[in-house]
Amino acid sequence: MTLALIFDPSSLEPEIGAPAPDRLISGNPQFRTWNFEEAEGGIYAGIWEATPGKWRIVYEEWEYFHILSGHSVVTEEGGAATHLKTGDSMILRPGFKGSWEVIETTRKDYVIRV
Repeated sequence: MTLALIFDPSSLEPEIGAPAPDRLISGNPQFRTWNFEEAEGGIYAGIWEATPGKWRIVYEEWEYFHILSGHSVVTEEGGAATHLKTGDSMILRPGFKGSWEVIETTRKDYVIRV
């Protein structure tokens, strides 16, 4: 058994999803998630992808992510919009509320702590 893990989407079937209907603002976004790691302490790591659309987000968890491709806009309630493109990284902390809008299909890798 190796203690190193490579994120290879071709090695795992993605989970398919979408925003909850009561959070949808516009479009018909669809999600694909490759969750490669579930570790002690409520830590998850993987790759997430979404097609264009906009929905409300509420974070109870801590998340770091890095945009691998695409263009999204994350806006905190009462705050400025942050445009995220390939190469950008962000942390969303517990209590974050706002919206996520995918302008161009976006893929990110992530580490989440619940």
